[in-house]
Amino acid sequence: MFNFEFYNPTRVIFGKGQIDKLHSQISKDAKVLILYGGGSVKKFGTLDMVKKSLKDRKIVEFGGIEPNPRYETLMKAVDIVKKEDIDFLLALGGGSVIDGTKFINLAANYTGNNKAELLTNPKAVASITKGLPIGTVLTLPATGSEMNMGAVVSYKSGKFPVFSPLSFPRFSILDPTITYTLPLTQVANGIVDTFIHTVEQYVTYPAEGRFQDRTAEGILQTLIEIGKKTIDNPKDYDARANLVWCATMGLNGLIGAGVPQDWTTHTMGHELTALFGIDHGKTLAILQPAIWSVRKDKKRDKLIQYAERVWGITEENDDLKIDLAIEKTREFFESLGIKTRLSDYGLTSDKIDLVVSNLENHGHTNISETGDLTLSISREILEKAM
Repeated sequence: MFNFEFYNPTRVIFGKGQIDKLHSQISKDAKVLILYGGGSVKKFGTLDMVKKSLKDRKIVEFGGIEPNPRYETLMKAVDIVKKEDIDFLLALGGGSVIDGTKFINLAANYTGNNKAELLTNPKAVASITKGLPIGTVLTLPATGSEMNMGAVVSYKSGKFPVFSPLSFPRFSILDPTITYTLPLTQVANGIVDTFIHTVEQYVTYPAEGRFQDRTAEGILQTLIEIGKKTIDNPKDYDARANLVWCATMGLNGLIGAGVPQDWTTHTMGHELTALFGIDHGKTLAILQPAIWSVRKDKKRDKLIQYAERVWGITEENDDLKIDLAIEKTREFFESLGIKTRLSDYGLTSDKIDLVVSNLENHGHTNISETGDLTLSISREILEKAM
């Protein structure tokens, strides 16, 4: 196991009716900026519940944070933070809203003239020494952003990750019941996103992280057990609660501590979303089976372990185990209503050059847990994903 530091200061407040505890988490004299996406938080009453719990505090609202939040939209909120002298940021939404709120916090406290530097220059992010407190009320289980220090922001033709300890939420309220009204495709995307977060920290190479492996395997097995169930029965509280908790635990740093990580699927998936507008979760379902098929030799030991422990595959032939595990993974994604081929989304092989070009432009020329996944291998993966 590698050396590591594990730090996570986020208080999780989990369960039915926990929005009522929101008022106890924010100072009574705070001026709160509530940030959200589209109209669903208004339509289904979630915004009203939040405002009721905040009682007499001064509240300002900023809506319209889009999926894959755009830099230009977020900068409008930065102006509000400064103009209104905001001292608490409350994200009401899923990963996009939470990610956007994290970036708004960093941009509002960055002294440089060009805020876009925060997307491309880690030194610019590291120069920020103070930020506003952030809280979240989660409405969509997927990204794990409610309990980590990462965010992804869209800018021009790319998606850019930004990491800062200042981005850890002070608290996150996770009430599975407020996710009941989500469109089923969003629930499916969230299941896939959580699944891929987990395997990208698990299906790498052996590192004697036994606790991390067993915990990752538990998350994966739970998702397989409850994935279709929570789509078919959205108001099954226990199924949805397990999804919410798996999504949070999948990317809060626990299962990735001290073990190698491979973010190839996300790196390539971000380019598909940026270029063609395919949902983030769907890009991951397209790419993961293809990546494993191309990278069998590099991931052989862990793919065998994944086959045996997660899927219970007992065939004596290890090559067959790996192939069956990849196929079962694809079938699982398809069972959620998510197609797993680029061609399913109308893309043809002539688009591969564009994706490879974007990977090169964004510096993704040697990715994977071993840093040896070149552009030519990325091309092979995309061809396999057709």
